[in-house]
Amino acid sequence: MENQQTLNNIKTRELLSMLRKIALPIALQSLIGSSLNLIDNLMVGSLGELQLNAVGVSVQIFFIYWMLLYGISGGAATFISQFYGVSDFKNIRRTTGFTLTIALGIGLLFFIAAEAFPQYILRIFTKFPEVIEEGSSYVRLAAPTFLMLAVTQPFTIALRATQQTRLPLYASAVALATNTVLNYILIFGKLGLPALGVNGAALATAIARLLEMGLILYVVFGRKNKIAGRLSEFFSYGKDLAKRIYQNALPTTANETLWGLGTSLYVAAFARIGITEGAAIQACNTINNLFSLAAFSIGDAILILIGQKLGEGKPDLAYAMSKKIIVVGLIIGLLLGGGVILAGDSILGLFDFTPEGAAYAKKILIVYGAALWLALYNAMHVTGTLRGGGDTRFAMFTETGTVWLIGVPLAFITSLYLHWPIYFAVLAVKSEEVVKAIILTRRYFSKKWLKNVIENIDL
Repeated sequence: MENQQTLNNIKTRELLSMLRKIALPIALQSLIGSSLNLIDNLMVGSLGELQLNAVGVSVQIFFIYWMLLYGISGGAATFISQFYGVSDFKNIRRTTGFTLTIALGIGLLFFIAAEAFPQYILRIFTKFPEVIEEGSSYVRLAAPTFLMLAVTQPFTIALRATQQTRLPLYASAVALATNTVLNYILIFGKLGLPALGVNGAALATAIARLLEMGLILYVVFGRKNKIAGRLSEFFSYGKDLAKRIYQNALPTTANETLWGLGTSLYVAAFARIGITEGAAIQACNTINNLFSLAAFSIGDAILILIGQKLGEGKPDLAYAMSKKIIVVGLIIGLLLGGGVILAGDSILGLFDFTPEGAAYAKKILIVYGAALWLALYNAMHVTGTLRGGGDTRFAMFTETGTVWLIGVPLAFITSLYLHWPIYFAVLAVKSEEVVKAIILTRRYFSKKWLKNVIENIDL
């Protein structure tokens, strides 16, 4: 009864206003990031299906790294949002510094591997020598972005979790504009420069990410943002805080990394069917990301909003808020799913596909669009409710379990053994979302995820 009264006291207009303030800038930033990838793929795709496939399998390495970073920072965001609920900026800085330490260590490992033996990594995702040859140089040239993102992401998450979501948005917008211009110049050889093709796309991306990192650091330290402080403050985290962040972030990191690796293996399975099929799935993933990553920003908003309320010691309000946001999210998921189907066809026309490749891509987009609302529902729980309440271990087991026990086996069985058309193989893989939704719904209504993770921290 108390929860229902609390829910009734939350005005829908006020909640939508909070979502607009927090989720919209995150959605726009995600849209910009997806657009950056789309522009890369459109320009490279105009060179041919081989080049598009090469970039498609190459970026899987960066995608896995990105998901690893997202998991680390997602675990830290739980603490930052709850610390923000009690205006504890000292521990916000410490949490950010701990995240930065871990991210840089992992980024260095990825950088070394990408520079030293990219061809061996690419063999995981494709069996075609010509694709590996094209992709290896792309990976080497874009490798410095591993280090840049290791700096950018912890501060971006700290800004978001303290409800300053517009600042990272502006930095990403500048990066997109820079990447677009440099892509055109370097890929096609404009302004008297040689045409570098796939290598030009890699260089443009690296330069754009460097600029983005510089802008984020300027926003925080140059303009003395409220999360700014002396460098020593960021690295003064004690053993208790570091242990708690580690314990919370380890499941989220494993979650996002294993999920990212699993979805990359979907691409590996589909790309092994043929170069045309690999190009089709890459184009469709890029188009789908334009819509889905923007939609998934609602999960980030849920984490921030309910994390703040849990930090304030108001679990009933956190639960009530999450209910209304989930309903809004489902409506958005249905609308954006329709957008994938309706707008995707026009975007596909920008790629240089063979008639067969175009036919494959259109059918894959229908599957993606029809399933978007369900994928968003699951994301709102995994990255929003459960993660915001510190229930990261359950989220990890649910998401990675369904991907690896259902999705990955179905991808390889349908593609390589049953030889289904690629669009039917994609549809089969989506069945893991159904199982996941059932498990997450039961956990959500149990309320076992409503936890305050910052209680009694030894400073």
